[in-house]
Amino acid sequence: MGILVALLVLSLLIFFHELGHFSAARLFGVRVDVFSIGFGKRLFTKTIGTTEWSLSLIPLGGYVKMKGQDDSDPTQTSNGSDSYTTKKPWQRIIILLAGPFANFFMAFLLYLAISFLGVPKLLPFVGEVGEATPAQHAGLQKDDKILSINGTPLSYWEEIGEAINQSHGTLQVTLERNQSRISLTLTPKIIKEKNIFGETISRQIIGISPLGRQTTVYYGLGEGLGYALEQTYNASLLIFQSLQKLITGVVGADKLGGVITIVDITAQASSAGILSLLFFTALISVNLGVLNLLPIPALDGGHIMFNLYEIMRGKAPSDGAMYYITMVGWGLLLSLMLLGLYNDFNRLMMG
Repeated sequence: MGILVALLVLSLLIFFHELGHFSAARLFGVRVDVFSIGFGKRLFTKTIGTTEWSLSLIPLGGYVKMKGQDDSDPTQTSNGSDSYTTKKPWQRIIILLAGPFANFFMAFLLYLAISFLGVPKLLPFVGEVGEATPAQHAGLQKDDKILSINGTPLSYWEEIGEAINQSHGTLQVTLERNQSRISLTLTPKIIKEKNIFGETISRQIIGISPLGRQTTVYYGLGEGLGYALEQTYNASLLIFQSLQKLITGVVGADKLGGVITIVDITAQASSAGILSLLFFTALISVNLGVLNLLPIPALDGGHIMFNLYEIMRGKAPSDGAMYYITMVGWGLLLSLMLLGLYNDFNRLMMG
């Protein structure tokens, strides 16, 4: 069941991506010949207007084929007012950006839905107090509720770490214990630890862990829009940083996952509940949007690069350059896909 849900999620995200391209293309009067979800043998085909809508056997991708545009042969052109190649470069760029934008917008809508369903958050109750830590020396105890740090009110556990790491020097901590308010002064300890990318970073701590009490926060429309925008931005930043670390070698190539990993994690998320599934689906949607903006000729970002070149130079790259650069892009993209699959099989063998 989990794998079926994962395939449905991927198909939905691909559909939204291609729908973005389709909508922008039709907006500028470009004829769309094929709108396909999946590859391989076609299971369902229906022609609506001038577009052939298809659902294929392998639901791990999709494409929109516009008149005058063919990734397998970038030198192909077509005349006519309804052709992609006769449109102005800025119009083509909007058509290309519409796919990734649809993925970012999809993530935004998912985070907005999460905000209405309720976001689980830990309350600022102290659980364990570490031995010989600033918290122990200052007298913090289990079950204490931290109300504020340096005068900043706190509602949730996640805000404690933010307040500590934004501070300089001593902290004025106000807490509630047995229905009484207590003020304590302590100085955070600086430690070295690994972040999610394996880099050594410095972080301030006081030596406490959460008690585990949590609440569910329900957002109104205005707050929900802000929450969705913030989460979409944070997810996008995380993906961009991950790519940067991968390119610079901070993160090893063995950490790159393929479609098997995506399906597996999506299936796990679906079994963990609707919120977990929505959170992960939003992250994958952002991931698709970011990856398609990479300046690789086989992706949207590569086509945008060609059109920007045409705007700056006043002419398109030569057919020969377009062909060879695109083939190199396809080779690079195929290599990354194969590397991801190789890593996937390695994880399966070791797991």
